[in-house]
Amino acid sequence: MIYINAVITHYCETFKKLIGKLGFMDELEIIRKKKLMEKMERMMGEKMEKINYPVNVTQSNFNEILKNRYVVLDFWADWCAPCKMIAPIIDDLAREYDGKVVFGKVNTTEEQAIANRFAITAIPTLIFFRNGKPVDKIVGAMPKGELIRWINKNMV
Repeated sequence: MIYINAVITHYCETFKKLIGKLGFMDELEIIRKKKLMEKMERMMGEKMEKINYPVNVTQSNFNEILKNRYVVLDFWADWCAPCKMIAPIIDDLAREYDGKVVFGKVNTTEEQAIANRFAITAIPTLIFFRNGKPVDKIVGAMPKGELIRWINKNMV
């Protein structure tokens, strides 16, 4: 009888240790997943911080910019007065749509290949891209409210 109690006690202790280890493993796995999620959130936060202002779009970063779900490209030039008028509005919209829409500025004087690709004949021209494809275009300077309606309409 003493032998049976000893064996049962041994198995109970072993079982408790095993359960403890499994519980520890589960807890450790939870901690690891939390840390991974925190790291990913920090990385995403850093990425979003970098695109809460209009990005200067060139041939070298054009394809990378269009990998974002929603992109608004502003085609402009230094000598264009209406372009200068909407520049602060574009800056504001980039902050307001931070994390939702990436705003890019394409200098048509320096990036003629991109301008030609989209048949830009007048500036400012804004093109809305969804999943890398152009879906809508505005030519000319527009008030902020009208641009907000245009952006919201295209965010489907």
